[in-house]
Amino acid sequence: KMLLDVLRRSDTAADKDGVLRDLTDTVERCLTETRTISYLLHPPLLDELGLSSAVNWYADGFAQRSGIQVNLNLRPGLQRLPGGLEILLFRILQESLTNIHRHAHSPSVDIKLDVSADEALLEVRDYGQGLPARLLEQFRCGVGTGVGLRSMRERVSEIGGRFDVESDSTGALVRVIVPLSEQSAKSAS
Repeated sequence: KMLLDVLRRSDTAADKDGVLRDLTDTVERCLTETRTISYLLHPPLLDELGLSSAVNWYADGFAQRSGIQVNLNLRPGLQRLPGGLEILLFRILQESLTNIHRHAHSPSVDIKLDVSADEALLEVRDYGQGLPARLLEQFRCGVGTGVGLRSMRERVSEIGGRFDVESDSTGALVRVIVPLSEQSAKSAS
């Protein structure tokens, strides 16, 4: 907006050309950022190849961007989940890794994804400073804490799943267990 104001006040063609170049560069950066955010929020891999592939891709990118070592424990040949559950688990993984990057000061993170006949399990463990005891207690009582933990718990609860956070001075663990019944799959969509 400031550049548009400068452009409006510019008297010479040379001034206008310089401002237009700057504006064009800014618009290009905005478009690139928008595409990147859109892609990260819902990667095509999630729809095309499933949660396991999307987790691998996202974990690799997270490790490169953050410098945090990521250890994946995904059962080979993991079956596809109903689309709504894959998106839910992917969003929880994203939020968990974002929290680790922002708050945990962890050198590494372990991600476990497993599916049995009747439930899916996602665990994200860090080796950082852990949550302050006061925040963990507030979370367990259903008050306080950030939007991220609260929204993860609410999403999982809506489909009859369990969301738990464990934490001490050696790190934190987010554990999600979601049922794979027809009813939960429909409500996750």
